[in-house]
Amino acid sequence: MKNLRRNFERFCFQHRNKGIPNLMLYIVLGNALVYLYTLVTDSNLLYYLLCFDRASILRGQVWRLITYPLTYGYGYQLLLLAVSLFCYYSLGRAMENVWGTLKFNLFYLCGIVMMDIYCMIFGGYASVGYLNLSLFLAYATMYPQSQFLLFYIIPVKAWIFALVDLAIVLYGLFAYPFPDNLFSVISLANYFLFFGKDVLNVIPLSWRANASRLFRRAKKGPKKAKVIPFPDAGSYEASVARPEAPYTHKCTVCGRTDVTNPELEFRYCSRCKGYYCYCEDHISNHAHVE
Repeated sequence: MKNLRRNFERFCFQHRNKGIPNLMLYIVLGNALVYLYTLVTDSNLLYYLLCFDRASILRGQVWRLITYPLTYGYGYQLLLLAVSLFCYYSLGRAMENVWGTLKFNLFYLCGIVMMDIYCMIFGGYASVGYLNLSLFLAYATMYPQSQFLLFYIIPVKAWIFALVDLAIVLYGLFAYPFPDNLFSVISLANYFLFFGKDVLNVIPLSWRANASRLFRRAKKGPKKAKVIPFPDAGSYEASVARPEAPYTHKCTVCGRTDVTNPELEFRYCSRCKGYYCYCEDHISNHAHVE
């Protein structure tokens, strides 16, 4: 599985300019046009023609499988829709700049296909909101320290919003009956599939370090006192000696080193302000240190 993921990342990097460039711009413009047409004509006909409807798809209207992302603005006020579309456009552009066009296209398409398959098998309505939620969670995982303004006033870190959203998804998994309870998880399958264990990046590094330290303590039991030999005080070489580092490279995000994981490759990020090392899983997927 690890080799498959590595090969996929390499393929996306080698073909990063393939696909539809600036995909979120077209999706945002499509939503705006559908909303304006509905506002001018005072008719929901266009929404009904583009939205996901299982019965209509089975009758041959297969375009609904890919056009429902254009129905996000249904029932929204104009100002709220404008702010939401601008927000999702900015998130999509930031992700595409880091991932490349191909990987971002595959990420968004994977979310559409996952919801299509689930709704065609179990019925239900494919929600554009969950598709956009996967986009936000992906951005929050890549940039957990970025800030959003709650009510346009209160600055809140992206990882806080991400943890709240994941908690709501987890609540729905136990609060609703089958198969409705699995829809929120399936709709975020592209997020979990593309990030894997990197979804833990939304948890602050200090929290993970403390949890790991407590787990090791509970596993090993109380630490015994160590006898530390005192170097010869009359020796100049012993007095100036310094312990050598047990590793050469250490990932700033996950803490793995070339000693604990010799199979990994380590690189240094040129965009971070300072000398920061990252493993091959996080060199293209981390928040840059400003």
